[in-house]
Amino acid sequence: QVHLAESGGGLVQPGGSLRLSCAASGEILGDYWMAWFRQAPKKERELVASRDWRGTSTYYADSVKDRFTISRDGAKITGSLQMNSLKPEDTAVYYCAAGPYHSIDPEDYDYWGQGTQVTVSS
Repeated sequence: QVHLAESGGGLVQPGGSLRLSCAASGEILGDYWMAWFRQAPKKERELVASRDWRGTSTYYADSVKDRFTISRDGAKITGSLQMNSLKPEDTAVYYCAAGPYHSIDPEDYDYWGQGTQVTVSS
């Protein structure tokens, strides 16, 4: 059985940085995409960034381009999300997920972490 676990969330001032980490326990067979989603109160879960197992394809939501960077440890579902120039609107619970292909639909992902809270506030 595979479990994903996020870490690194917290409270940060606007303009600050945070680095989230994701680690998988257990082996995920197949070529899985690793993704980061976020969900703010009363909003739908949205895809923030994703990366294929080869590291040749990367996706970023327009709202985080040039501020967030996803990294991944080869084909493992282990990696991080570096978040710079954080804004109050980045406040959300952030989830690590793994799925067999790129998709913005959370329903297409097979494995999820429990989430970590990121709060951007002065």
